[in-house]
Parts: sequence; structure tokens; C-alpha cells
Amino acid sequence: MIPSDIAFLLQAIAWPLVLLLAWFLAEWLNERWQLPRVTSYVAVGLLASLINLPGLTPDIAGLPFLATVALSLVLFELGYRINLRWFRHNFWVLLLGVVESLATFGAVYWATSWFALPTDQRLIIAAVSMAASPAGVLRVAHELRSSGQATERVLHLCAINCLMAVLALKLVVGYWTLSTSGDFALAAFGSIHVVGTSIAVGAVLGMAIPWLLRLRNTHGHGVTVVFALAVLLLTTAAYGLKLSPLLAALTFGIVARERRVHLTSAQRDFGTAGDLLSVFLFVYIASLLTWTDVPTTLFMGLALILIRTAVKVFCNVAAARLSGISERKGLLTGLALTPMSAFAILLIEETRLYGFEPAVQVLAAMAGMMLLQELLGPIVTQRALMAARETHVTKE
Repeated sequence: MIPSDIAFLLQAIAWPLVLLLAWFLAEWLNERWQLPRVTSYVAVGLLASLINLPGLTPDIAGLPFLATVALSLVLFELGYRINLRWFRHNFWVLLLGVVESLATFGAVYWATSWFALPTDQRLIIAAVSMAASPAGVLRVAHELRSSGQATERVLHLCAINCLMAVLALKLVVGYWTLSTSGDFALAAFGSIHVVGTSIAVGAVLGMAIPWLLRLRNTHGHGVTVVFALAVLLLTTAAYGLKLSPLLAALTFGIVARERRVHLTSAQRDFGTAGDLLSVFLFVYIASLLTWTDVPTTLFMGLALILIRTAVKVFCNVAAARLSGISERKGLLTGLALTPMSAFAILLIEETRLYGFEPAVQVLAAMAGMMLLQELLGPIVTQRALMAARETHVTKE
């Protein structure tokens, strides 16, 4: 029996202690074995959740919002790296992203029929499986200082995958609302309205902020601070209006990039604050998994991961020559899109908070899949980018 004063102390310091441990372990494992830092963050979060450390609970008020802010910053940066002109010059990349997302949805939906899941849960799992995790992919790419043809393609396809996943999930929400209430107007409001308004809010901010920056002639560090505050504003507004902060942040980044206000390479990840939020994001995501659900869903998770990865690899290899790369780089691009957990889990959580009842059971059904994805996905991305010879990491 732990004395009450010690228990209170453990509850008070649980999150800072775990985050500090996650950072030190990540640095040590990265230096020793080149293990992606995000994998270490996840491992510490999973271990802390397993031993049920007092005070380490995802139910603390404000933590879901903070995690959404962290992921919104990543999505803004991902959107900021998207070059829409590239799609016009190489339409095959855009088409590949759409077709690959739809093929992933179809394959995963078909595969879930093997496990006797309700239709609502199958649709949600198929929708979120379309996405690749921008947090996992972007953090690994930055860690490796990766740049080149395959890296840019991975980032652009990741953005398309995320957009398609949000659209698909909102359509699933609309279908569920229509089937349960029979109210077509309510179903349309819950899907089309949310998607359209989220994109519109992100686009308006993407035009307004660069205009304000030019008006004040802001450069360097100030640009990063303004964009970070704008993402915080956008996330808060999206919560208040029950929109999708993730979709709004991605749109904000894409439009801001088109307005020609540039971040320097030194300002990627939003500096020290971005690094801190990244550690928190992956530890928090890991803490959401319930270990009692893992053993019963591990086999299903492994099967769905293999099918999802096979579809992405096949689509990228099949379209490689048409889109201007070799089959080998197409294979590596498909493998690099393996991570999905951070974006998928927060997308499900966002949907649950807005009253979508089937989302409550989905995270438990996907526990095995999320566990494997969180631990192994970043490693696959790292090895794929290394094999593409686009990394520029040197020993200090």
C-alpha cells in the first residue's frame, strides 16, 4: 500500500517524469542503434501504461486538446511542404494518392469481414487505414535530414492519404447519422458541413496570416512564432465550432505555402517547443491503448497491417514509371507510408468527442494494430528512406 503523500507526489510528477525518461531513452537508442526517436517515445508510453503508473492517465482535462495542437502543428508543416504546382506538372502523383487511398479502404474493409466486426466499425477502420501518420513520417524525415525524389513523394502522398481519410470518416459519420436518425439534413450537416467549413477556415487563415506578416515585414524567428500561434488559434476555434482541427491545419499549411511566406530549415518542427510537443504526442498516443485489448486483437492487427502495406506498395510500384520514378523507389515509397497510428488515433478520438458512438469501440478493436504500427511503423519508414539514399545524417 503506497502512503497517500507518496501517491499524490507520483500523480503530480507522472507526466513530466515519463516525458523526461522518454527523451533520454530516445537519444540513447538513437545514438547507439539509430532507432527512430518516435519509436522510443511510444515504447516508454506503452510501458508506463502497462504498469499503470499513478497519475499517468489520458483522461486528465486538457491532454486531448494539447495532443491535437501537437498534431496540428505537424499537419501545418506537412501542408507547408506540399507544392500544388507539382501535381499540375505530374498529375500521376495526385491520381496515385487518390487511387491508393481508395484501394486501401476497399482492401481493409474486405479484410475486416474475416473477423465478424459490425459494419460501422469496419467502415471506420477502413477509413482511418487510408491515412499515413504525418507525425511519424515527418519526424523521421527530419531526423534523417532526408530530401529527394522519394522523400517528397512520401510527404505529398501522406498529405493526400490524410485528406482522403478525413473525408471518408466524415462520410461514414454521415451514413451512420442517416441510418440511425433518418434525418438527411442532419447527416449532411455532420459530414459535408464539417469538411467544407474546416477547409474554408484553414484557407482563410492561410491567406490572412501571410498578408499580416508582409504588412509587418516579419522575418525569421517571428514567422515561426506567428504560425505556431495561428495553429493554436485554429485548433481552439475548430474545437469550439466542432470542426476538424486536423483538416483545417493541413489546409492552412498548404494555402500558406502558396502565399510564399517561407520557413527556414532551422525552424522546422517549431523549434524546442515542437520537440517537446512531439515527445508528449507519442507518449500520449501510446497511453491511450488498453493492454487488455491487445492479445485478442493482435492477429487481426497483423493481418490488416500486411494487407494495408501490400496495397500501398503495389499501387506505388505499379504507377512508378508513369509518375517518373523507378520501381525500386516506388517500393520504398510504399513502405515509407507504413506509419498511421498517431493520426488515426486522434482522428478517432476527435470523432468520438463529437458524439459518434461507434468510435468508442473502434480503438479497442484496433489495439493490436495500433501497438504494432506505433512501434514498427517509424522503423520501416526510416529504413525505407535510408535505402533510397536520400538521408544526410552525419556524425557529430
